[in-house]
Amino acid sequence: MADNFNAEQKRYLEGFASGIAAARLTGGLAIGQGAGAPPAEPTGPDAIHIKAQDRTIKDGGKLCDQEKWKRAENPFDGHNRLKAEAAAGKQPKPEDNFRWRYHGMFWVAPNQTSYMCRIRVPNGILQHWQFAGIADLADAHGGGYGHVTTRAGLQVREISPEHAQPFLDGLTDLGLTAQGAGADNIRNVTGSPAAGIDAQELLDTRPLTKAWHNWILNDRSLYGLPRKFNVSFDGGGVMPALEETNDIGFQAIQVLEGASVEPGVWMRLVLGGISGHRDLARDTGVVLRPEDCNRVADAIIRVFIENGDRTNRNKARMKYVLDAWGFEKYLAAVEEKLGRKLDRVAPEHVAPRKPTDRFSHVGVHSQVQPGLNWVGVVLPVGKMTSDQMRGLAKIAAECGDGQIRMTVWQNFIFSGVPDARVDEVEARVLALGLSVKAAGIRSGLVACTGARGCKFAASDTKGHAMLIADHVEATVTELDVPVNVHLTGCHHSCAQHYIGDIGLIGAKVVVSEEGDTVEGYDIVVGGGFAENPKIGTEIWKAVKAEDCPSRVEALLRAYLARRQGPEESFQSFTARISAESLRDAAEEQPALKAAA
Repeated sequence: MADNFNAEQKRYLEGFASGIAAARLTGGLAIGQGAGAPPAEPTGPDAIHIKAQDRTIKDGGKLCDQEKWKRAENPFDGHNRLKAEAAAGKQPKPEDNFRWRYHGMFWVAPNQTSYMCRIRVPNGILQHWQFAGIADLADAHGGGYGHVTTRAGLQVREISPEHAQPFLDGLTDLGLTAQGAGADNIRNVTGSPAAGIDAQELLDTRPLTKAWHNWILNDRSLYGLPRKFNVSFDGGGVMPALEETNDIGFQAIQVLEGASVEPGVWMRLVLGGISGHRDLARDTGVVLRPEDCNRVADAIIRVFIENGDRTNRNKARMKYVLDAWGFEKYLAAVEEKLGRKLDRVAPEHVAPRKPTDRFSHVGVHSQVQPGLNWVGVVLPVGKMTSDQMRGLAKIAAECGDGQIRMTVWQNFIFSGVPDARVDEVEARVLALGLSVKAAGIRSGLVACTGARGCKFAASDTKGHAMLIADHVEATVTELDVPVNVHLTGCHHSCAQHYIGDIGLIGAKVVVSEEGDTVEGYDIVVGGGFAENPKIGTEIWKAVKAEDCPSRVEALLRAYLARRQGPEESFQSFTARISAESLRDAAEEQPALKAAA
């Protein structure tokens, strides 16, 4: 067919094709633009991202693969193609696996040759019929079970390619979405689990989390960030939201007389939390009215979009911009976007945060509403069968206010339970094979997906967590205070091991001269959150998984033997004697001496 064109026509077609190719890389080509003219300015919701990529290239940087994939085809634009391929049972290529995550679907091969769907649940609160509906979807399209996540959301696994879109359609029917729940997007927004029912809280976070959830969903320019992004709201109640582990944390505070702003309840801004990189969010000194949170968060994120690293995934979180610039330069850029100065209050003009209760997410607790209670249910490492989910939904509908509130500790609470029905709730939960008792370490156990379902994990975190719980409950029966044990499978630290009393991060342990390895963990102690935020200290490296239960036992026995009383928490004890002294004391325990 090319033979039908003369030389001049061929040159024209070659130039036209080159122009189209250039347009794809520059975000558009102006009509009538002459040869050699500068490319047109990118427009539309993706323009802010394309411009940031262009600056990176102009400065000599090389875009990482994920940035190239976003540029080649926006995941939202590719939805119908992805949908058609999934319907045909086609497994996604790496670039399409990344794009599907914009829709909440994660292809988790080789650990499981199927999708996992992560569902958005603002503030972690679902209605009973939504919870039961997800159980039905898990049966129809997945593996018949669900996991509560460490962002107070839900995951469903074992979804085959052809079931991916029907599952997402089912979420829509339930008034839910998975949009933006994965990849380089703003993840599920968390808030105080006992919002609106906690007598101690300064502010109900539910309206704020819902408003931010809707803000994200309705602005495409807030998708495709340099890396994932977390936002959390804490209302100052007895059950913390772990906002200090988020990129942006909004903390309800009581501003006292004498400050530069009028006294009352404000939101304090903390930035840069990413516990897997050994950093908790730091106080910026900025305070704002609750109704201004969305605008300020939006400006913070846009500064990150424009200046985050798009060449190195390991250095792409907002923390690294803050490290390079300093907080004041970053806040100045935010103020420029807002067109105004942010209010600042010195720490001495802020009332201290009231104490939290580490067991407030388990067991029976009185609500601020007279005669009503919330009841926290222990979920072993967050897993429930679909039958258990439907049974729990029925309890919420018949004995409570119909809501199920999930927590960052991978469990959930019933709310609005009258005094007269508490015993019934406990009995019905027990009949489902679960418990509301805050006993041992099981209720403070947190574990990420682990090697059973995540290609990054070095160890089977959920399986090993259960072995640790079984061992400790059999050997340290005198444990009478809450102790949090967090197991995470890799450096992403989805289970936030650095803030646990005892934290374990997956590692491959070399066991032979030939380099053979087995699953194991590095172990840290002394982490904390809320009124006592702290990154834990590593005390042991490369401990075989089979030896971890006895290590945890020894740590707990050393604590019980040398603490100043039940009122001294594990974290306070570790801080008093030092992490290294705790390690030495543990190694003197019979459980470890026998193995030495």
